[in-house]
Amino acid sequence: MSADESRTSASGKPCSTTSTEHIVNRRHMLEVALAFAIAGVLPMSRAALAAGKVRRLVLVHGRSQQGKDPAALRAEWMDALRRGAQTLGHALPVGIEVALPFYGDALAAFTEQYDIPLTTDVQTRGAAVDEEFLAFQAEMAESVRQSAGISDELVDAEYGPNLRQKGPLNQEWVLAILRAIDKHGGGMSQSALELFIRDVFLYTTRAGVRDEIDRIVASHLTEAPTVVVGHSLGSVVAYNILRSDRRSLNIPLFITVGSPLGIRAVRDQLRPLRFPPPVQAWYNAFDGRDVVALHALDAANFPVVPAIENNPTVKNHTANRHGVVGYLDDPGVVRHVLGALGV
Repeated sequence: MSADESRTSASGKPCSTTSTEHIVNRRHMLEVALAFAIAGVLPMSRAALAAGKVRRLVLVHGRSQQGKDPAALRAEWMDALRRGAQTLGHALPVGIEVALPFYGDALAAFTEQYDIPLTTDVQTRGAAVDEEFLAFQAEMAESVRQSAGISDELVDAEYGPNLRQKGPLNQEWVLAILRAIDKHGGGMSQSALELFIRDVFLYTTRAGVRDEIDRIVASHLTEAPTVVVGHSLGSVVAYNILRSDRRSLNIPLFITVGSPLGIRAVRDQLRPLRFPPPVQAWYNAFDGRDVVALHALDAANFPVVPAIENNPTVKNHTANRHGVVGYLDDPGVVRHVLGALGV
């Protein structure tokens, strides 16, 4: 048969369709399916995603990774995904390309360069107060406190008989909130939370830090169809890149886990908020006990169109409920990754 394929119309009359027209029609059908999925009318089918031949994963890590071997870190992420796939009776496809842009050492260097004192340093060692950071930390800590259901009375108990006026620029009051979260917030220690807030502050408020980390991560994004997974601070980095990258990126699925994007102090640094143009579907998973990811990315906390799919049912098995492996082997997360890869 030639390039012209014969077929019969509904009226019984013969008609011809070129192979080029078949390709155009198939592309049109895929575009329609994606449009419905993006609009939330229909869930994105595995067939539609598979038609894009998604064979790349880009994994964007969070903070506190300095000094680690990037290859070992990538293996840790992939091992967790494989365990999750096995629990579903599946396996990750063979031959997928996996990239983990490593910015841990660069971030550590920036923390030394900027030398922003933590609130505990201000109190115990008399370090100079950085009022911008203190106000940012107070807003984040207060948001975490409220979402975690920690009462004013518990914070007052930590503050004690202090006569100083409570407020965001009172480091003793901020420390009282952090101590209350440490004791009653479900796993993340005061020091870990302070360090987390400091690093998020550096990335979101210091252009030099943000530009260099974005450069490292963006260099691993190509125009090939790619699933992007961002954990913790990595979800903030990935979002910031995807919303502003001017290349023709093709991201059938963006997954965020343990993300602080819903915290007002964080999202205010990223305004105007918008759904990243290259992203076709966004899935956000979190454990309700993870103190830095207590906010769903919904209309109240991260208003974008189309809406983000949220899964608050993860049971993260790591000690602080925030560890990445406790998200990557979650059935819901793995199911979305497998679906995007056509499994």
